[in-house]
Amino acid sequence: MTDTNFKKEVLESKLPVLVDFWASWCSPCKMIAPIIEELAKEYVHKIKIGKLDVDTSPKTATAYGIMSIPTLVFFNNGKIMEQVAGVLNKTDLKKKIEANL
Repeated sequence: MTDTNFKKEVLESKLPVLVDFWASWCSPCKMIAPIIEELAKEYVHKIKIGKLDVDTSPKTATAYGIMSIPTLVFFNNGKIMEQVAGVLNKTDLKKKIEANL
C-alpha cells in the first residue's frame, strides 16, 4: 500500500481495514509480519489487512500520527476505530480483529 492508493484501499473500503505501519529495518515489524500474513488469509472476507511502509509513504504515516512502529490501525468506514503500537502475539491480535469486525 502506498500514499496514493491508501484512500481507495482503506478509506473507501466496505470491509473493516487493519493497516500495519512498518519499515524494512524494524525488527519488531519483522516479528509480527508472519502473524499478520496468516490472519490476512484467515479473515480474507471479513477484514482487509494491508501494510504501509512508513519510509516509502511518510505522508500517510505522518497524517495518522504514527510515532513508533509497528503500529496497527483499525479503520471502519474510513474512521480510526483503534490503534495499537508494538508487537502482539497471534491470540491477542485475533482478539483485536474480532473486536473490530
